[in-house]
Amino acid sequence: MSAQPVETHADVVVIGGGIVGVSAAYYLAKQKANVVLLEKGSIGNEQSSRAWGFVRQQRRDPAELGLVIEANKIWRNLSAELEADIEWVQGGVLTVAANDEQYERHESWLKSVKDFGVQTQMLSRQEVSNLIPDMRGSWVGGMYTPSDGHAEPTKVSLALARAAESLGATIYTDCPAQSIELSAGRVSGVVTPRGTIRTPIVICAAGAWSTRIARTIGIDLPQVAVLSTAAETEPVREITNTAVWSDGCALRQRPNGRVYIAGGARGQIDITLDSLRYARYFVPNYLKNRRVFQMRAGTRLLRDIGEATGLRKGDRLPEYAHAGDSEPKPDMKIAQATVENFMALFPSLGHVRLRRVWAGWIDSTPDALPVLGEAGQVEGFVLATGFSGHGFAMGPIVGRLMSELITEGQTSVDISQLSYDRFSDGRLGPAKSLF
Repeated sequence: MSAQPVETHADVVVIGGGIVGVSAAYYLAKQKANVVLLEKGSIGNEQSSRAWGFVRQQRRDPAELGLVIEANKIWRNLSAELEADIEWVQGGVLTVAANDEQYERHESWLKSVKDFGVQTQMLSRQEVSNLIPDMRGSWVGGMYTPSDGHAEPTKVSLALARAAESLGATIYTDCPAQSIELSAGRVSGVVTPRGTIRTPIVICAAGAWSTRIARTIGIDLPQVAVLSTAAETEPVREITNTAVWSDGCALRQRPNGRVYIAGGARGQIDITLDSLRYARYFVPNYLKNRRVFQMRAGTRLLRDIGEATGLRKGDRLPEYAHAGDSEPKPDMKIAQATVENFMALFPSLGHVRLRRVWAGWIDSTPDALPVLGEAGQVEGFVLATGFSGHGFAMGPIVGRLMSELITEGQTSVDISQLSYDRFSDGRLGPAKSLF
């Protein structure tokens, strides 16, 4: 990636080098746009490389299901298109139902999306056992989508970035967007440590940092960061090419035999100034899903207070501009419980050792749906954030749609229900169970 002084002009500047940002750069470059991408650390090194790797259509809100269906089509051919090994495996996704209530909830979802034509089917207990013979448990059945799959997060963003550069995109790493300049209510430039880029359009694909970036130009974006812990095991014999979601353990096996595991729906929410600022949006869904979320207060709140009051020492740049590749601390208790649950699911494996454990910040909105499109108050400022754990799967289609929006003025898939305006015009729905 380039380390030169920045270009002085661009048609579009993308902020954020995760899968959404590099996908946008890739598709814009395919349309011959002069696109510059700014990444404060290295490409794909935050949540995009820390995702589980699932690409699933099942259990999605109807408002985003059309996007996910199109994303699935892209994923099937993405490795060939990029000429890169991204470990794509179309082995399906299975969600196990531990009890009748969960089974009925899955059935209800399937009925609600029947018009979309998703190839999802309900399985009996015996059919689950037939699909994954080595798996043990007391489930009553499950939901299976054979056209879903999984890929390797540590490879995908880098492959997309290389492809974007080959098409003419310029990518700057270790180069944060320090501020966004406005003229007469619209975007006119982006300031970086290496100079200012004149541009009429910015795509904010900064994940968990998007709220703070948006606020610098007067855009109030209700979003909080949820900490998710995941782990990778040492290689084990082949158990399944299906990605599995169960209450205590979500898993997928890589071709090298290692298994990605995570604690199902469990996550942690740090109390920050943002979480307090947007409490009225998030409290209903938090109460609905409080069994899977843990609230905690600590250094992030103190850092926020220090920045807001001017007590924090340093160069006084906003936190998002100097954080580099953030390395959140994983919850080792969750990791240990998850590997124990994994071994219980596959007792024939015996003792399984963890190879590595990590954590990442998931950019989450009050309705667990992304925010896509221009934020009305500032012309030329386009949001592509708030994916609430779905960003890896949706990255390629969102990148394509943002390119369409900018170069053609409309998108090939309807994103109207995912607009920024829904936070102010009463379109936020009632609290729902997220898992």
